[in-house]
Amino acid sequence: MTVSEVKQRRRAGGRSARTAARARPLDEAIRPVRPGLPGGQYRPLKEADVLRINEAALRVLEEIGMGSATASGRMYLTEAGAIEGEDGRIRFPRALVEDMLAKAARNITLHARDPKFDLNLSGTNVHYGTAGAAVHIVDPETGDYRNPTAQDLYDAARLVQRLDNIHFFQRPVVLREYENPSALDLNTVYAACAGTTKHVGASFTEAANVAQSLELLHMIAGGEAAWRERPFVSNSNCFVVPPLTFARESCEVMEACIKGGMPILLLSAGQAGATAPAPIATAVVQAVAECLAGVVYVNAVKPGHPAIFGTWPFVSDLRTGAMSGGSGEQALLTAACAQMHQFYDLPGGAAAGIADSKLPDMQAGWEQGISNVMAGLSGLNLIYEAVGMHASLLGFCLESLVLGNDMLGQALRCVRGVDVKDEYVDIDVIRSVVLDGPGHYLGHDQTLQLMQSEYVYPDVANRSSPKEWEELGRPRLLTTAADRMRSILAEDGHTIDAATEAALRKVLPLANLVRPGKGRTQ
Repeated sequence: MTVSEVKQRRRAGGRSARTAARARPLDEAIRPVRPGLPGGQYRPLKEADVLRINEAALRVLEEIGMGSATASGRMYLTEAGAIEGEDGRIRFPRALVEDMLAKAARNITLHARDPKFDLNLSGTNVHYGTAGAAVHIVDPETGDYRNPTAQDLYDAARLVQRLDNIHFFQRPVVLREYENPSALDLNTVYAACAGTTKHVGASFTEAANVAQSLELLHMIAGGEAAWRERPFVSNSNCFVVPPLTFARESCEVMEACIKGGMPILLLSAGQAGATAPAPIATAVVQAVAECLAGVVYVNAVKPGHPAIFGTWPFVSDLRTGAMSGGSGEQALLTAACAQMHQFYDLPGGAAAGIADSKLPDMQAGWEQGISNVMAGLSGLNLIYEAVGMHASLLGFCLESLVLGNDMLGQALRCVRGVDVKDEYVDIDVIRSVVLDGPGHYLGHDQTLQLMQSEYVYPDVANRSSPKEWEELGRPRLLTTAADRMRSILAEDGHTIDAATEAALRKVLPLANLVRPGKGRTQ
């Protein structure tokens, strides 16, 4: 064997070893991206503007207030110090808002069934996840939109369980096979929890349905005490109908969830130019005022109960009045809301990653990518609807979860920013390569040491040259994503053990879900 052949074998062996090393899961300590990276580098509002928005929101609550409170809501709020006017509206003195802000929970942890997926909502820690209430499932191959089922929700949860850059799972679809609201609510919680051990977000149509889902959650947790110690499901609660009107049934749900120990997402979802003012800044004012009213409400029911400040204003295309979740204005709204969360030092969540595009195409890519990066850089604690959502939240696509996981890896790398360490600005490496070495950094020890901890590599995106791409059979991105989706769903990802599953089915009317290799749960 010649010297050149020996060297070639060494190089090939080194490449093989490095390829194998890259294929192994990275130790958490050296992963280039991970849940809870601190953001906050991007701040669209000047400090003076934040103060002006806060002042305007306080005036809205003092002078205009909130309408349509329930009897129990009026009781909680007026006993806390709110004032019911002759017009029936509840107004909030500034001192009351400030008092309740002081009592509000901060630096909270949203628990997961598996503690390694717990979400620390302090400071500007960033987490990406799903959400929404899509009434259609999108088939990207045919372009068809069809009704979602419990199986679709279960499959989405199983995918999220395996996708590292999606940190929590809030239900993204409405289970349209159920006409009965009680069956709908129960099986939404069940299908989500059966598919993932990450934190789950769920909604309830009426307060009477909460007890049945709590029974389910107590059994999964191992008892009510275990559930209350680590509640792994939160209630996404649209407690307000913008502008400035309480949603009566949702408020009743919120009270029931607080009493049941469930964290609350206080969700204000006005639409700028329709149910919220057209100026971006004023849409933020209204959303902040509504969520401050929610903070007062929650802490009047139970001081210090964990709640997320969910300023969630959307955008209208003012030519038609249709929602435009993929717009640049939506990205700005979300980033501005993140600054207001940080001003109040409250855990906050808002929407990003929504595509107006009907399919996972180039339009969806730019719409999802821009808003997710801006939301992450703004330091938003919980970025909802980050992946999978099309047609301005009307459609949800399972393949888009797989594609979105790659996108969020790149977004998280932007959030992490540039690490400037002493050894990185030491010019000895440059000196050795330029003056004494080969004139390039390929194969340098520093390059090899940092290639996994400094750089993010996509799972399905293709970075090969045109020649290599041709040799690989010209793989298409959507085809690769669909293949990965099918490979994950081909495995049994059921997260509820057999004994608990059997016990649940004895007392609760649960959906029958298809489990690969197991048939249907029953």
